[in-house]
Amino acid sequence: MDDSFAVQQLLLDKDEAEHFDDDERLMVLAAAIIAGSEVSQQERIDTRHPHRLYLCRPQLLPNPRINTPWKVLYDSQHDRAFITTMGVDVLTFSSLLTAGFAQAWYETPIPRAGLIGYIET
Repeated sequence: MDDSFAVQQLLLDKDEAEHFDDDERLMVLAAAIIAGSEVSQQERIDTRHPHRLYLCRPQLLPNPRINTPWKVLYDSQHDRAFITTMGVDVLTFSSLLTAGFAQAWYETPIPRAGLIGYIET
């Protein structure tokens, strides 16, 4: 009686082992499929990137009216930065603004063809 019980246990253990082997194989297969699709998606993204000549949301400023590069440059009042970007120093730029250029500078938008709602004058 004990021998038949031991044989039954061995057979059950063998069936369970085969069942677990099948589950493990399925999990490995599923992981390989998922990893392969992730790699494929990343390869598509990488091949498209050289053609993208525009900024996406993460590269944009959260609020384009606050702390723009121009605002940071202007607030710095640093001569070298002004000369590098505009060709004039801080004092000259201030003189231009006070000489009557301020209204045009602050009220005229930069023309941008191709924008929705832009009317070329």
